[in-house]
Amino acid sequence: MRIVLVGPPGAGKGTQAAFLAKNLSIPHISTGDLFRANISQGTDLGKQARAFMDAGRLVPDEVTIAMAKDRMAQSDAENGFLLDGFPRNVGQAVALDEMLLGEGVKLDAVLDLEVPEDEVVKRIAGRRICRNDSSHVFHVTYNAPKTEGVCDVCGGELYQRDDDTEETVRTRLEVYHTQTEPIIDHYRCQGLVVTISALGKVTEVTDRAMEALKKSDEG
Repeated sequence: MRIVLVGPPGAGKGTQAAFLAKNLSIPHISTGDLFRANISQGTDLGKQARAFMDAGRLVPDEVTIAMAKDRMAQSDAENGFLLDGFPRNVGQAVALDEMLLGEGVKLDAVLDLEVPEDEVVKRIAGRRICRNDSSHVFHVTYNAPKTEGVCDVCGGELYQRDDDTEETVRTRLEVYHTQTEPIIDHYRCQGLVVTISALGKVTEVTDRAMEALKKSDEG
């Protein structure tokens, strides 16, 4: 299957993408991984992206699109892929449509993870990270440490990242609504959008997504 995964920040896209890609035996292609791989490998596209990032500027669509095209051309993506973070806007969605049309293939589904805005704020603003090891992540509501402000694993100080504050999260949501959410309407016109609730346990959301994708594929 060829799937695009969309949803607001805090919807759990990265987590769901990993599970879905494994269950469907297709590669998980994320924008972040594309950037990191191209930059670490010193590709021409990576050098271009790095120059924009070092200058504090957004990487242009054409660079992101070219990275995605190169990745989707690799052998492991021959029978499908799951795109996470791309396309990020309607311009990128149109470019993806044209890219796939040129290859004689098409998307099977656009999976839209739906989460109420207040829940997104609660999820992200409640995160606390260990200063000693950023892989130690807690949540004031869903995964509270035994001692407030102290990492259960190593005893390090827990802190809230600057981009996890409620004000920053609401700004990120506004960017999502303005730039990314319109791609849902773009794909809805093509009959590709499958919307599911991203509330509940990770496994519940994964099961919900797999069932919705199965019905979409059968339809």
